[in-house]
Amino acid sequence: MTNVEIHEIRPDHMAPPAANYAHAVKVEGPKSFIFTSGVVPTMPDGTVPSSIEGQARVVWANIMERLRAGDMTISHIASITTYVVMSDQLKEQLALVMAVRDEVLGGHRAASTLVTVPALARAEWLMEISVVAAK
Repeated sequence: MTNVEIHEIRPDHMAPPAANYAHAVKVEGPKSFIFTSGVVPTMPDGTVPSSIEGQARVVWANIMERLRAGDMTISHIASITTYVVMSDQLKEQLALVMAVRDEVLGGHRAASTLVTVPALARAEWLMEISVVAAK
């Protein structure tokens, strides 16, 4: 069985990333991938937390469940795309979303993109994340 290696790419001639993520990653030797759909902040009972921090925690818990079901962990994530709904408190909300991401990732750095959007599929959703993982 081939072991996967996920290496951060850090070009010398570029400024460092704006937050705790990698400009790019190189995945070597993967045997399998997980590509998630957009992971939303809906809890198993169908409810959605009202706060962006609560939603971020639910989204990451839902991501971890998908990874576990696919026999992978946070360390297998190569790429993250985060969508956050625009609001008057956007700066504070983005800080909370990124803080939860950094807490969950623990020092693991993946390629990461954060996009602000006018709305998501359901009005109560303030954010959504999709990931690509490799093993």
